[in-house]
Amino acid sequence: MDDLPDDSPAILDPTPDAFGAALEAAIARLPDQYRAQLATVAIVVADEATPEELATVGASGLYGLYRGVPRTAFGVDNVPIPSVITLYRGPLERRWLGPVALVHGVEETLRHELAHHLGISDARLNRLHDGG
Repeated sequence: MDDLPDDSPAILDPTPDAFGAALEAAIARLPDQYRAQLATVAIVVADEATPEELATVGASGLYGLYRGVPRTAFGVDNVPIPSVITLYRGPLERRWLGPVALVHGVEETLRHELAHHLGISDARLNRLHDGG
């Protein structure tokens, strides 16, 4: 991911393809203040959610999953515990067909999981994005 800033998150995606390009584009489209927050979370790409992951959130399907401690809940000494955002390639590619739609779906999912990481609601993240 050579064109991403140095403070970009570690992105673990074993196959550089349309999904990887969509993820890069989605990250690039995030406002700078949100992209900077990704430096404290790993982004992992998996093909599908496992039954155990689905069970942890009581869902029948997932586009993404945040695991970790939201930044608003760091410990007393402000030491972060490693956090992970997992994006699920299969469900995202099946839902958002074509490269432009896939970027939108990945960006929407990434923003949602980032809101969990920041300890804020999706609505608050969107208001901040819109300048409010």
